[in-house]
Amino acid sequence: MKVKDGICGFLIGDALGVPVEFYSRRELEEDPVTDMIGHGTYDMPKGTWSDDSSMTLATMRSIVNMKGIDYEDIMQEFCAWYQEDKYCQYFRFDIGNTTSRSLNRYLNGEEALKSGGTSTHDNGNGSLMRILPLAYVPDIDYESIGNVSALTHGHDRSKIACTLYVEIAKSMLESDLTIDEHIKHACDKIAEYYKENEELEHFKRIIDDDFSGEIRSGGYVIDTIESVVYCLKNTSNYKDAVLKAVNLGGDTDTTAAICGGLAGIYYGFDEIPTYWLESIPHLDKVLSLCEEFEELYDKC
Repeated sequence: MKVKDGICGFLIGDALGVPVEFYSRRELEEDPVTDMIGHGTYDMPKGTWSDDSSMTLATMRSIVNMKGIDYEDIMQEFCAWYQEDKYCQYFRFDIGNTTSRSLNRYLNGEEALKSGGTSTHDNGNGSLMRILPLAYVPDIDYESIGNVSALTHGHDRSKIACTLYVEIAKSMLESDLTIDEHIKHACDKIAEYYKENEELEHFKRIIDDDFSGEIRSGGYVIDTIESVVYCLKNTSNYKDAVLKAVNLGGDTDTTAAICGGLAGIYYGFDEIPTYWLESIPHLDKVLSLCEEFEELYDKC
């Protein structure tokens, strides 16, 4: 199932981006990230992952424990991270505004599927950054992907972005195509499924393969998915893909994590630099969870 390929690829991208989150593209052009470093924005040790990886691991743990997708249980695991630093190497040092509001609504008694923000202003990348595990769930449907997004980000724009990302990952897991072909295959599927949804217009640049304009790399979900696709299309190995994503600047950890998840699947675990993997504290626990996740669905 290549679970560790995608998940470790994701974590490495996240950890590469954490020290320079919010750095501008110009700053990183002058002093680019070329290796795993520590401190920086949050003054955290080298190899520290962020909320992106913590919430991804929380999603995986819930799926393993519940032997499938249980929305209430996923939210409980998110809250354990939010309140108790579960799934952190040290402590929680970052959380998005939409995610924070959603978890607080849940903690105050709202149902899991009604907790997420649904306005156009709730289209940050906070659900896209944790959706990768669903690509490994056999026969996952679009409604379920949308529901897992909606735990924190319930607007259709975020749901479609998550579905597109999962479709790209699934294509990479299921077939031997080029990166361009995987992306086109996924775009064709979502374009057909969401053809009556006006939100599909926001994905036009990806669907049309037109990146002639500016590539923006902030926290807006469309900017993030565009940046990820751009980095994958313009590199030819795992290392270059994630470094390109980091050095776009802005929301560096999330862009590189999401890019790293796909690049990890496509190029394989063995193409992730060993010295990067060795710099991640508690990676053994991540690998163990990946094995549990894979065993769950190997039995299906």
